[in-house]
Amino acid sequence: MPKQIVGGAVVDSLDRPTRLLAARRTAPPEFAGMWEFPGGKIEPGESPQEALQRELLEELGVKVHLGAELEGPTSDGWPLSIKASMRVWLVEVRQGMPAPLEDHDELRWVELMGAQLLELPWIPADRPIVRALVARVSVDAQD
Repeated sequence: MPKQIVGGAVVDSLDRPTRLLAARRTAPPEFAGMWEFPGGKIEPGESPQEALQRELLEELGVKVHLGAELEGPTSDGWPLSIKASMRVWLVEVRQGMPAPLEDHDELRWVELMGAQLLELPWIPADRPIVRALVARVSVDAQD
């Protein structure tokens, strides 16, 4: 079974998301300067949702409300490598102001429906997740 990672698609509103908070990595060297969904590893005894809340508090200094999971193509979520996959939830900040505390040197709110989002140099494994998020938001906006 692949190592399970959790990630947060931090949006400005769970009801009507229009912007995504992208985080620029500082390490490892092959990913430094690339953008990603903040998150990390699940610790022993944690549920994926608990791990995501802990990781976002550690990395961004915020408490969040979890929304729906952005389901991936496998039962483990979104493949990151042969050894790891990531489950991603839409999340909304409920307390605090996001700041790059760990692993990132810049945070940026990006319009979900604008070209800028897909033009950012995303970590390759996160790019399909970004596309799925944009597709989901555009379908939700039509409802």
